Amino acid sequence: MRTIRIGSGAGYSGDRIEPAVELAEKGDIQYLGFECLAERTIALAQQDKMKNPEAGFDPLLERRMRAVLPICKARGIKVITNMGAANPRGAAAATARIAKALGVKDLKIAAVGGDDVLEACRDGNLPFLEFSGRVADLGNRLLSANAYLGAEPIVRALAAGADVVITGRVSDPALFLAPLIHEFGWALDDWHRLGKGVLVGHLLECAGQITGGYFADPGFKDVAGLARLGFPIGEVTEDGDVVITKVPGSGGAVTEATCKEQLLYEIHDPANYIQPDVIADFSQVRVEQIGLDRVRVTGATGKPATDTFKTSVGFIDSYVGEGQMSYAGPGAFARARLALDIVRERLELCGVRLDEVRYDLIGINALHGAELSKGHEPYEVRVRVAGRSNSRAEALLVGNEVETLYTNGPAGGGGAFKATREVIAVGSVLVPKRLATPTLQMFNV
Repeated sequence: MRTIRIGSGAGYSGDRIEPAVELAEKGDIQYLGFECLAERTIALAQQDKMKNPEAGFDPLLERRMRAVLPICKARGIKVITNMGAANPRGAAAATARIAKALGVKDLKIAAVGGDDVLEACRDGNLPFLEFSGRVADLGNRLLSANAYLGAEPIVRALAAGADVVITGRVSDPALFLAPLIHEFGWALDDWHRLGKGVLVGHLLECAGQITGGYFADPGFKDVAGLARLGFPIGEVTEDGDVVITKVPGSGGAVTEATCKEQLLYEIHDPANYIQPDVIADFSQVRVEQIGLDRVRVTGATGKPATDTFKTSVGFIDSYVGEGQMSYAGPGAFARARLALDIVRERLELCGVRLDEVRYDLIGINALHGAELSKGHEPYEVRVRVAGRSNSRAEALLVGNEVETLYTNGPAGGGGAFKATREVIAVGSVLVPKRLATPTLQMFNV
């Protein structure tokens, strides 16, 4: 039975580049996928594009392409990535320029667009899924709306001979499902195989998570070689079953446990994992270790897709002001608590209007609250105060008040830090598929 080997070169925008190069050089792969878009990333990219129409794609695109393009072209490896973010056309044009500069010839680059559905969301005034309200309620705070497209436009790009496919927002598994549809000739309504392909994509999409990176927990789940962690390879057969492995000798590990953790990652209902191409069913999946760093995963299936695309709507939510200060030595805990009391009273005295505020002692109560504090007396502790407001000017006052602790608060404070930042939030709406038309543009080098 024919097998396709697909490597995962990135699990998020800022991921390491060396493991992708290792996959291209030593992985004996036919496809290399880079998954680089988180939920808020594309809204931030849209902001960049508003300032500069040529921007809006992944900032590491050039470094990644310079590192892998010559190798991939020489070895016949096709690259598929969502590094196009808010500007896949610009990303494809930049990749073409990089290829020319590197002397890479006879390269076809496809830009997949059509995920920008801002006007459809605005005109339809669609309701949000996670919270009350509609798109129109955002007014001029609305930044972006991008639908999670499926594998179909990537399949079209591969059928047109693309060596590199650069998309905007698509579902993460679609980056890996598309080459399986293309190579094996799966029908776009073969729900059983599409469900299996989504499982493959879900296992590969986060790169180093499945090879032991996010899995590692010293003393409980020890993983060797994390500084040179190898990224995963999926060996996929025509019937959609997969063996997860990695480059021999690379760091990390592929085990039943690492694969099971990734299998459950971000899955709300294992029997109904809704994707643009299919509703995948992972409820009967089986995971089996078949050798060193080799795990077979089988048993996925699928059901007919819905008639809507989940769409991420980005908007300006608020502003956060933050201040930090450190205390060390005898009595550090008491001085830090006094510092928080001072800032709390100062913000009230000055009438600072905040919608939400946190007073944290990092290392003691910042994550789980005072009720879970161990009650120990630390030698050093860091104060953090963060407040959220619709006004940047009000948020700015939070960090200012923490900074004044230098001379107006407890003894021995140091390492002050303050910042004010705009908060970009996302909400989800469902857009009818008929309102989102994927586009395809080819660039030849």
